[in-house]
Amino acid sequence: MLIGVPKEIKDHEHRVSLTPDGVNVLRQAGHHVLLEPTAGQGSGFSDEAYRHAGAQVARSKEDVFQQADLIVKVKEPQLSECALFRPGQVLFTYLHLASLPDLTKALVASHITAIAYETVEAKDHSLPMLRPMSEIAGRLAVQVGAHYLGQVQGGRGLLLAGVPGVPPGHVVVLGAGVVGTSAVRIAVGMGARVTVINLDLDRLRFLDDLYGGRIATCAATESAIERAIVEADLVIGAVLVPGARAPKVISRGVVSKMKPGSVIVDVAVDQGGCSETTKPTTHSDPVYVVDGVLHYCVPNMPGIVPHTSTLALTNTTLPYIVRLASEGVERTIRSDPGFAKGVNVTNGNVTCQAVAEAHGLRFTPVL
Repeated sequence: MLIGVPKEIKDHEHRVSLTPDGVNVLRQAGHHVLLEPTAGQGSGFSDEAYRHAGAQVARSKEDVFQQADLIVKVKEPQLSECALFRPGQVLFTYLHLASLPDLTKALVASHITAIAYETVEAKDHSLPMLRPMSEIAGRLAVQVGAHYLGQVQGGRGLLLAGVPGVPPGHVVVLGAGVVGTSAVRIAVGMGARVTVINLDLDRLRFLDDLYGGRIATCAATESAIERAIVEADLVIGAVLVPGARAPKVISRGVVSKMKPGSVIVDVAVDQGGCSETTKPTTHSDPVYVVDGVLHYCVPNMPGIVPHTSTLALTNTTLPYIVRLASEGVERTIRSDPGFAKGVNVTNGNVTCQAVAEAHGLRFTPVL
């Protein structure tokens, strides 16, 4: 199979969907890789490194889309790229369609098969290809939040770690999944006071045991969330409902009660965000202020560290790409129900129920 690797064009998105080592593995499996020029440059991989691994470097993005049977990306295609698809082509990437109605309609109209990394399930019902970017985003969220708490950035002028005689800042993490757990790890390491809120009490027990009383855990109720957020210096939104829009657990009224100069980093923005005040931003213009509270809502946070992110992504996606290229879409879907859950759109139909419900579209089961 011919696998196309286009250059990402989302704002400041420098990740690439395959490393040269990944190309080498695909070549050994009997497949061909066509790379858009400089696609890996932002992640530290030259065209020459890809050529050495066995890839062919195309003349243009258009050539990649025209020739490839399988397009492998990092982020969802931009609307300008959707015009390049041809019926029957396969797209494998992060999609997050529940928050993107226009893109959903464009993919339906293109009659391609669009498979989302983030909804493919492993046998244990985990989301293996979402995990590495969630780990990175969770770690980055605290780092970014600490930066914007600086007065120069418009924040409270607060050091999360505090110093002897001065208490540390208070970090509230909403959600104890992969993003939330990763954020807690960094916040504790920085010396912050940490509260994590979650619906699943078993996850809270796990974190309580893990950190030996160094964090506070709280069951997720509306009043508990409000009390914690009003006291917080930094709020990390780490709420996830796989494939669906994130629930709005932070109301506009609660935001208005927060301390001036406090910060919300909404990692859930990919799925629409968990605050009523959330709207997507970009790396070029990452922050806005509502009621004196800074909001950082960049959907592609791992793009800040593209070299690390590209390596982590390829480690996880490569076995799936090899299998998809070797077995084809139909055989892979029928032999693996977890992989079938990754198919969001095919043959002009929406095949992910959460996406269909988010946009009021007809749901057609893929199997």
